[in-house]
Amino acid sequence: MAYGLASSSLVSPVRPPKLPSFPFHVIRPRMPSPVWCGAGGRESSAGAGGGDGGGKGKVSSGGPRKKRSSYGTSRRSVLKKTFSQEQVSFTSPVAGEPTVGIIGGGISGLVCAATLEERGIRSTVFDTGVHGLGGRMGTRMVDPHRLVFDHAAQFFTVSDPRFQTLVDRWIDEGLVREWKGLVGNLEVGGDFVPAPPPPTKYIGVKGMRPLADFFLSQSRLVNVVRPCWISKVEPFNGLWHLTENGKSQGHFDSIVFAHNGKCANRLLSSSGLPLLARQMKRLELSSIWALLAAFDDALPIPRDGAIPAFEGAFVRGSETISWMANNSRKLFPSSSGGPHCWTFFSSASYGRQNKVPQANIPKVTAEKVKADMLGGAEMALGLSRGCLQPFYTRVQLWGAALPTNTPNVPCIFDPHGRAGICGDWLLGSSVEAAVLSGISLAEHELVLIFHMVSCYPVGTSVLFLHVCRRPLTTCSFADRRLLPKRWRSARPICSRSTQRVSANRWTRYWSVPRNEIRTSCARDAQDGGSLILFSQGN
Repeated sequence: MAYGLASSSLVSPVRPPKLPSFPFHVIRPRMPSPVWCGAGGRESSAGAGGGDGGGKGKVSSGGPRKKRSSYGTSRRSVLKKTFSQEQVSFTSPVAGEPTVGIIGGGISGLVCAATLEERGIRSTVFDTGVHGLGGRMGTRMVDPHRLVFDHAAQFFTVSDPRFQTLVDRWIDEGLVREWKGLVGNLEVGGDFVPAPPPPTKYIGVKGMRPLADFFLSQSRLVNVVRPCWISKVEPFNGLWHLTENGKSQGHFDSIVFAHNGKCANRLLSSSGLPLLARQMKRLELSSIWALLAAFDDALPIPRDGAIPAFEGAFVRGSETISWMANNSRKLFPSSSGGPHCWTFFSSASYGRQNKVPQANIPKVTAEKVKADMLGGAEMALGLSRGCLQPFYTRVQLWGAALPTNTPNVPCIFDPHGRAGICGDWLLGSSVEAAVLSGISLAEHELVLIFHMVSCYPVGTSVLFLHVCRRPLTTCSFADRRLLPKRWRSARPICSRSTQRVSANRWTRYWSVPRNEIRTSCARDAQDGGSLILFSQGN
């Protein structure tokens, strides 16, 4: 849900179980006609509609074709439909000025768009936000601007130099500063223990949302459409067509899914991207309630000798709340008096037990959640029941909040359909994870595929994709001498004559595009593994 608590997680960090390698199947397209491959590996060639490889064709098979049964609307039926859909495959070159449609205007989608812009690629970001962009980088201002709440991401930490570069820019712009307020653990009953100093915690000077707005102020090639609920994505004539309830929102060479949850699953279930749909279906998310409460007077924070009143605390031993923070002290440390604005987060178990449609929260549920969470705060502080009386409250449910399992890869990209997924849930729930995922998808996947397709003649095909920890090189075979020694033994992934893939030996091969002498990309690849894209021309 939100980022930044205890090494950038919303609730007390949970070590996610390590998932097995993603079972992407080997797909062998027949050249040069565009192909569609079903979940079981069947091949079909597309019809002649336009020559760009985006149209659906009929599946050719040797035997009689079974009549497909209609799918219902139950979860089981949706899963069956998702895994039975045919794989879209674009084989024609990308246009000279490619465009990317990004569904989701959170920090990951915005960073992806900004990184693409650095390479001269235009993009359009579609977001459902009514009040602004940023997703869980949200800040709510009330009456007017007198009450300020960070109602999702609370703070963030930095461990990667790429993210540090962005944070330094934010600091130079006056958008970010170090959070020096006291943060620690609060046991039920009022026992507070300060957290150890490192790592450095950062917050938005005026809240988290201005950090998202920063990307728009710096962009020239990024268009934003909001509020917009993309309801369908369809491949046609080599492009992706996006619609909102029947209204066209444009067509794009590539698309990015920068959000998760039911909306993403619904789009992917019939998009022709079964590989991406399978990975998204594996994601397990917890729901978190946020309670925003403003008080006339300061809360009776427990004090222990010289320990000052805390500004943020992880709550231990409570069944209802997991985090509480004083936004007024955090964002305006020099101000005195005035209202005290607090953000409370529920525990994952409480969110699961009280989950409702987040777009239409029943009034009775909102009142119950408010009473329960205020009661939980009173118990945590060791106060009597009914002691906390806010003059303003608001509850919000983050339905797709924190991932309970993570695949530990920065992004997922399907080169056949020129579509990818980015988001913090791939690496762990944090602002840094979201940023690195957006950068990874833009730099290591989309930009590379644009380069390869534009360098290759018509008829070039991408063979398959798999998750791997090995580096991705982008130098031509003839110039292997530019690579580190351990990479010079790289061989093509397939034979030009047979175009066959050795599926059981893929981890020992790399494939690189021709006509590319980009040692900078080779150096970048040393930072770690990514989703390896295997490709070979005619």
